[in-house]
Amino acid sequence: MLPPESKKVSPFFVFYIIHSQQIGVAVLGFERYIAKSAGYDAWISVIISGLSIAAVVWFCYRILIKNGNDIISVHHQIFGKRIGNVLNTAFAAYVLLLVLLNLRTYVEVIQVWMFPETYHWVFISLILLLAYSFVSGGFRVVTGICFLSVIYGIPLLFVKYFPLKEAHIGNLLPIFSHSFSDIMEATKTMTLNYLGYETLLIFFPFIKDGKRSEKWAYFGVLASIGIYLLTILTSFVYFDQDQLRTTIWATLTLWKIVDLIIIERFEYIGIAAWLFIVLPNIALGLWAASRAINRFTPLTQRVSLKGAAAAVLICAILITERAQIDQLNFMANTIGFYLAYMYIPLIYICQLAVHKWRDSK
Repeated sequence: MLPPESKKVSPFFVFYIIHSQQIGVAVLGFERYIAKSAGYDAWISVIISGLSIAAVVWFCYRILIKNGNDIISVHHQIFGKRIGNVLNTAFAAYVLLLVLLNLRTYVEVIQVWMFPETYHWVFISLILLLAYSFVSGGFRVVTGICFLSVIYGIPLLFVKYFPLKEAHIGNLLPIFSHSFSDIMEATKTMTLNYLGYETLLIFFPFIKDGKRSEKWAYFGVLASIGIYLLTILTSFVYFDQDQLRTTIWATLTLWKIVDLIIIERFEYIGIAAWLFIVLPNIALGLWAASRAINRFTPLTQRVSLKGAAAAVLICAILITERAQIDQLNFMANTIGFYLAYMYIPLIYICQLAVHKWRDSK
């Protein structure tokens, strides 16, 4: 069932939704992971990975425009109700995995940098409660949070001025000093940072004249590429390779050198402000998962939202070690990689085949 016009948003909001989903807690420390494979050439992987995700978004739009609804309807159309619902369940679980990853990683940052003595379940419960209250207001409210997160994040970009004052541009030279396979390995690792665009497969029917929103989705991805590129280049010209190898949260470490007259520890301000960057990831993820469950089960979205939030809460509390968060990162990155580069193109091909077969009958 398609949503009424009163619950839809204008096409240009897709820019804010896609961009806010791709900029999350991973920005605070992704440099070390991709530099492991490609060193200072890893900035090339940021561009390749971002452009390849833009190509995946193109596949998403072809699938959604042809079907006129969401991925739930596409699965039913291609595979039938039973197999389709299995795939729908897997998709909802994957979206919740991304919610869990963003929530638990951000809480770890709060604990390590600000409140090491406070129980993690306190922050998890408070943030989930906040996200739940936004999601209860519906998709238009969640879209508003995505819009505000982009606006609130802009001032944090100017903070990069401080490390750039001490930049060593020579760190970036020589370019292409790593092999093609090293750069592609870093590109694969970078995939995790661009995840979140998949919610498009659920919220597409909530966009007025969805076809017109396509260019805004690409602008959102390009803006994300710009943010990641600026972030990684800033870290590369400030840190040498040995420092970068041992720095888990490179952006947070750079915030420590910010020298302002009225603020002594800027990283505390930055971490608190980052809540507004992470909140849309959690809120839209919960909305998308609950909407998906509502679409293929008899449950109302309010009931499925409570169930999804409870599942995330329990799993997040059970994760207590850094190694478990690393495993969660690995799992999300692997699933997200195959979803982007294999599953979505496969769905596109299957949809074409089904339409061709029906037209020939």
